[in-house]
Amino acid sequence: MAQGALAQRCYPRKRGRTEVATSDQLLVVIDPLARHTDSESVRIAKDVLSAGAASTKVCLPEDPEEFARALRRRGSRRPVVVGDDLALLRAVSSLHRQRELAACALSLVPVGGAGVLARSLGVPTSTVAAARAALDGAERRLDLLVDDSDGVVLGAVGIPSVASEPSSESAGVDEEAPAPHSWLRTCQSFVRTLATRPPRLASGAVPGPSRLRVEVDGVTLVDLDQPVEAVSVVPVGDKGGAAVEVRPLSVGAAAVPLRAVGRRVSVSGPSFRYHADSVATGPVRTRTWTVWEGAWGLTLPTSA
Repeated sequence: MAQGALAQRCYPRKRGRTEVATSDQLLVVIDPLARHTDSESVRIAKDVLSAGAASTKVCLPEDPEEFARALRRRGSRRPVVVGDDLALLRAVSSLHRQRELAACALSLVPVGGAGVLARSLGVPTSTVAAARAALDGAERRLDLLVDDSDGVVLGAVGIPSVASEPSSESAGVDEEAPAPHSWLRTCQSFVRTLATRPPRLASGAVPGPSRLRVEVDGVTLVDLDQPVEAVSVVPVGDKGGAAVEVRPLSVGAAAVPLRAVGRRVSVSGPSFRYHADSVATGPVRTRTWTVWEGAWGLTLPTSA
């Protein structure tokens, strides 16, 4: 994509002289899915942000490269992402790869999705409330899970058993499926940048419980001899650790979950798939997540 084309989709909007200006300058990055699924909410978000900031620069990226380039060229502007949970994840992933998360506070106006992750982080679900929080809220530094492939997790990692995993036909994005609209193909390409499509299960694969070794800060929480139903890893807010829960296979009476809190979590064993912020990834034989304390900032209402 030529630089001129990107420039045409990033345009400044300044306040009139009669308005009470602030020193805040915003870069508003609007996710393509949000533009096509709820254009009215996008319009409202732009109006509220433009009215409340000293100036806004609105960017309409059409592919992952434009998305990352817009953030990289933000200058002194504070980025506001208008989109769903995946749009927020894309922004954090891009800034993480650029190693610029420490110097940048993000804001999110949820549009175009359920926003489960956004709600869990304290972002208002209302378009107007979220836009006002982006203008008047306070930055909160949050912990980040970073895996050994440099992937990031904002909310949670979940490792289901083989029996509970979705098949390749229903998990992730099907690269072979026809996309009747160009914007849908664009959104599919965005998702493919976050996760590799799980391959089809071998015909001889037998559904059953997972056998995994889970280590927390070098201490084995569960080993391969104990079948497990599920494993979850969740950053503990801004407290510098991750909460790990392992649910052993229940035989008769309910098994007691095994729990621990640590800064480094390793999972290994036979090939397994996992969900990071609801994005399916794998299969892999080993994965390690490390907590980066206070690695990223999110602007939230002052009451959050």
